Parts: sequence; structure tokens; C-alpha cells
Amino acid sequence: MEMQKTLCKEIEFNGRGLHTGLETRIVIKPAEVGRGIVFVRIYDDQKATFPATIDSMYPGEGRQTSLGNGSLRIRTVEHLMATFHGLGIDNAVVEVEGEEIPGFDGSAKYFVDRILEVGLLSQGKPRDYLYLSEPIYLDEGGQSLIALPYREGLKLSYSLSYQHRDLRDQFFSSSVTPEVFERELAPARTFCLKEEALALKAQGFGQGADWENTLVFENNLPLHNKLRFPNEACRHKVMDLLGDLYLVGKPLRAHVIACRSGHVKNMKLVAKLRATIAKREQSIQMSTPKRELPRELDVNEIQKIIPHRYPFLLVDKIIDLIPGERAVGIKNVTINEYYFRGHFPGHPVMPGVLILEALAQVGGVLMLSRPENRGKLAYFMTIEGVKFRQPVHPGDQLRLEAQVIKIRSKTGQCTGKAYVGEKLVCEAEVKFALVESTEK
Repeated sequence: MEMQKTLCKEIEFNGRGLHTGLETRIVIKPAEVGRGIVFVRIYDDQKATFPATIDSMYPGEGRQTSLGNGSLRIRTVEHLMATFHGLGIDNAVVEVEGEEIPGFDGSAKYFVDRILEVGLLSQGKPRDYLYLSEPIYLDEGGQSLIALPYREGLKLSYSLSYQHRDLRDQFFSSSVTPEVFERELAPARTFCLKEEALALKAQGFGQGADWENTLVFENNLPLHNKLRFPNEACRHKVMDLLGDLYLVGKPLRAHVIACRSGHVKNMKLVAKLRATIAKREQSIQMSTPKRELPRELDVNEIQKIIPHRYPFLLVDKIIDLIPGERAVGIKNVTINEYYFRGHFPGHPVMPGVLILEALAQVGGVLMLSRPENRGKLAYFMTIEGVKFRQPVHPGDQLRLEAQVIKIRSKTGQCTGKAYVGEKLVCEAEVKFALVESTEK
């Protein structure tokens, strides 16, 4: 399970905006857990704060993504937002003196290098992901986006098709991890076609653009420059998409497939994703009784939800519970566990089936924590995709994470992952039958 992260210390950047051509100073500061990404525009000894979500988006932009309140704006936030999303940074405050985020070489590479230089701080609280339960489509004017459920992480696939002699069709697809972002996406620079360049400047775009920070394509090659990747233009589009998607307000777990989309269409998809969050939160609020289960449960409270008892209750406590969404449990593995007497006694290792059982018990708590399922029992139906990656020894602490895939009236399905520290030791997908208890 990944924890929220922020920067170890603040960093100052100075540079020229790609579109305004004006000098800007920004300072990125660490932020407390749960704060999110927040931009602060500093002007005339005053401050205006814009949370980095679509609710703060400045309307009417096309070649860039901007935040604002109607009278003030901060232009071209997408490369920095892609850096936060790509590196897994959840909390930061960006103070901006000027109207635009510096463009540097037209990529996110300088942001990434400086941030990794100061390092990232794990904040000890699980990341709050947006998981999809069904596809979300957008198809307008020859541009299309689809976000598909994908439990393994964030995957982006992009087809670039300008249908123009100066830039041939390109494609890029990859799961996005911090390592992939740093190596494969962050260095990709902004671009345009030669015939677009003068028109864009006339419209007020690209006033800070030059041959170094913008790839100007003619006959499928950049003028006065060299490519970093054969499909660099497509990779830059993926980086822009990654930055725009972070305006959902939380990291995304999905497979997003885009064809010819730009910032305007990206933000329409973000609006649909935000609507799913609002709908889900409303549903949870409506289904939650006046007396809610606490976010943390001790062993006595766990025993009120699932029927397991010593020596087969394998969860010591629940440290985070959102009924119907996710649960995180803890199992402290000690040498006194009964199974160590006979399971590799000369080299004690926790049986894999019991790690799986512990995961399933957290999943059972999650399924039965919903009001309509209180008092029911959760029985195994299927277990799929089981992988044991690391042994678990006495003295280890298992952190058990369960995330709902779907819950119906008589069945429930969730993913489970077990960690020791930051190391994944076991994972599986479990389906339960939810049945009425026969106890009187």
C-alpha cells in the first residue's frame, strides 16, 4: 500500500513562461497530509488560493491548462501537475509570483530533477485513489477518450494523428510509475507544426517559445533541434494528459485511452471523473446510518462484524475503514503464533494460506461493514490471481489492504494486498457470498 507523499523541503524555480514570455518565480513547499495540491497566486502583497482541481479551472483556454477565479489566473500548470501525478506527490503548496508556471525546456524534466534532488517524504497515511467501477466515454469532433477500470495502477495509451505531412501518426502506451514518468515522459517537450507557429503567436500563445523549448515540426522532423524520442510529440501529449487528469483531485487508477485529444477534451473527461466521485460520496452518505462505524476498529469491534475468534482471528485491528470502499488492517506476527510450532520450525515462515486468510478477513470486514450487510456472513466463492512475493517471518507487521471491486446484495468482490513495510508480500482477488447468519 502506498502512502501519501510530499517534498522533503521547499524548492524555488525561476524562469520564463512558454505562452506569456514573462519571468515568473515559484516556490513549491511541503504540505501536511490530506492537503492535496494547492496553488497560491501572490500579487500586490495579497494571496489568492486555488486548489488544483477542475473546480478552479480557468475557462476558455485551449493550448494550456490554467487555474484561476475569473480575474486572476495561473497559466500552464499541466507540466507541474504531471510531475506531481507522475512522481506520486499528494500534498504540496505552489506559491506563484507571476502569471505562468516557468516552461524551461518545454518538458517536465527540470521539475523532476530538482524534486528528486531534495527527495520525497512518506507521510504515513494511505493514498486515496479514484477507482472506476465502469467505463467512462467521451467522443467529440474526432477526438475520443475512454477511462476503463484498471486495478493495477494507472495506464495511459495515446494515438496522435494530425493527419498532416509535417507530423506522422504516433502511438505510446505504458503503465505510469515514478520510474516510467522520469525516464519516458518527463523529458518530452512541447511542440507544434511549422504552419501553426506564427498563427499561435498572433493569438497570444507561445510568446516565450523558441527553438530550444518548442519542437516545431516540418516533414516529420523538428527544425533546429533533435528528438529525444522518435515519438516525442505523442509522449508529450501523454504527459499533458497525466497532468490534466490530476485535476480530478486524487490519483487515478484506470486505463485511459485517448485519440487526438487535447486540454479541452481532457478536462471534459476530468469533469466526468469528478462527477463519479460526487455520486459515490452522495451514495455513501445516503446509505450510512446515523451511527457510523469508526474509521479504526480494535479486536473487540472486529469480532462484532466477522465471526472469527482465536486462534483463527488473524487481524489485530483495522486502522482505516470506509464502508463499501476500502479497509486497511494490521496483523502483528509474533514467534508465539501457534502455527510456527510445526511450520518450518527451524526456519519459521508464516503459511501463505494464512496470509491469504488474513487478507480475506479484512475483506470480510469491508463487505460486512455496509449497513445492509450487518449481521451477515462472508463465505469464499473464488480466489483468483494469488501471488506470494515475499516470506513473512516472526517480528514482521502485516499491513492488509482490501479495496472493493463491486458489492451486490448476495455477493461481493475485492482486491487484497499484504505488505511488510513497503514490500508487497501477497496479493489476490477474492469473491464472497454474502449470506444471512443462522444464529438466533
